[in-house]
Amino acid sequence: MHAFANPKRFLGLARWLTPLCLGTGLLLTGAALGWGLFVVAPDRLMGETVRILFLHVPFAWLGMGGWMGLAVASLVFLVWRHPLAALAARGIALPGAVFTALCLATGSIWGRPAWGTWWVWDGRLTSMLVLLFLYLAYIALAQAAAREGVSARIPAIFGLLGAVNVPIVNRSVVWWNSLHQPPSITLGKSAIAPEYLVPLLVAAFGFSLLFGGIVLARMRALLAETQAEARLRRRAQSLEAEAA
Repeated sequence: MHAFANPKRFLGLARWLTPLCLGTGLLLTGAALGWGLFVVAPDRLMGETVRILFLHVPFAWLGMGGWMGLAVASLVFLVWRHPLAALAARGIALPGAVFTALCLATGSIWGRPAWGTWWVWDGRLTSMLVLLFLYLAYIALAQAAAREGVSARIPAIFGLLGAVNVPIVNRSVVWWNSLHQPPSITLGKSAIAPEYLVPLLVAAFGFSLLFGGIVLARMRALLAETQAEARLRRRAQSLEAEAA
């Protein structure tokens, strides 16, 4: 881990890993969605609306998984003071917010024919909405910290505290009565038929690679921005010293 905390080594790795993740992710996601949306037969109960699970479920998993990655990066920054860890957390935040918003949108589209309503204030939907607000708050906090030149410790602490909401999202359909169905996939078991499960898992893996590629691309951009700002500050200090 310490080896990859070196910006030069990270950039060397990310330079080829970013297009690999994005390209492979697009290929797997396109194949899985094509199979799930156009080949798999409609469900006996839900009909054609079942096809949205190939989008909704990966978005939900990555919305929650993104925050856990953000929390781990925040912990690494707080403990070992690796600047790249803070950049990783910032890189995760935006795609995490987008995937969470897409989860909520696809869930509402799915819920309308299944429940007869676009939205209900049950535990799963409400805690997922809270997760989106947490992402947006983290993005604003991290941007403010970077803009004002203050320590990234405050966003990192917020990232750790916000992780409390993830198990609430995960267990909400177990802890409270809900219109949302119980977990269909648990450790070692699945209530989803194989013809739906296989393309779902491939789609989830493909979306995960896309997520990772986007995070790497954002980290590279943030690192370049940070290095450019550091050079400008050094140049400004040099000019001030010459003028004095």
